[in-house]
Amino acid sequence: MRLYNNQDSGNCWKVRQLLALLGIEYERVELDVIDRSNRKDVLGGKNPALRVPTLELDNGEYLAESNAILWYLGDGTEYVPTDPLERARALQWMFFEQYEVEPNIAVARFWIAILGERDKHAAELEGKWRGGKRALDAIEGHLADRDWLVGDAFSIADISVYGYTHVAEEAGFDLEPYPAVRAWIERVAARPGYVPMEA
Repeated sequence: MRLYNNQDSGNCWKVRQLLALLGIEYERVELDVIDRSNRKDVLGGKNPALRVPTLELDNGEYLAESNAILWYLGDGTEYVPTDPLERARALQWMFFEQYEVEPNIAVARFWIAILGERDKHAAELEGKWRGGKRALDAIEGHLADRDWLVGDAFSIADISVYGYTHVAEEAGFDLEPYPAVRAWIERVAARPGYVPMEA
C-alpha cells in the first residue's frame, strides 16, 4: 500500500494510526499542505478532491477521505463494531468529526499552528472557536460516564474524533474545562500500538 500523506494532518494521522494497529506495511508519499501546486500531477485520477490522505491499495485501486479509509481498513477487525446499531453509532461519530470537529478545530489549528496567521484570521477564528467549543462540549458530555465513544471498546470512532481533538490546544482551545476529554485523550495515547502525530 501507498499512503499520500502529510505529517501535520490529523486526517492523515488517523490512517497511519489504524495501519499501525493492524500491522500493515505501507509506503508514504509526503505532500505539502501549503504548496499544493503539484497536487494535480500527483493525485489527479486518484482522488477527485486532490486531498490527503489518499490510499493506494495493493491492487492499484485508490480510496480517499480519512473516515472512508478507516471504515475500509477497519471493517472486519476489532476496531469496527459488529452490532448494527453500534456500527451506525461509529459512523455517527465519524460524521460528527467531519461536520463539527474538523471544520472548526482543524481549520483554526491550520491558521494558527501551520500557517502562523492568527492575527490575519482573528475575525474568522471567533466563529471557529465557538464551533469548536460546541464540539468539545458534546464530546465531554458523551464521555462523562464512559471510556470510549461507542460501546465498551476503542474503535475507529475514537481514532476519527481523536485526530484533531488531541491537538485542539494548538488551535487556541483550552482543554482544562474538559476533564472527560482529557482523560479519554490519555486513554487513547496509552493504548498499545499508539502512534504519535509526529511519528
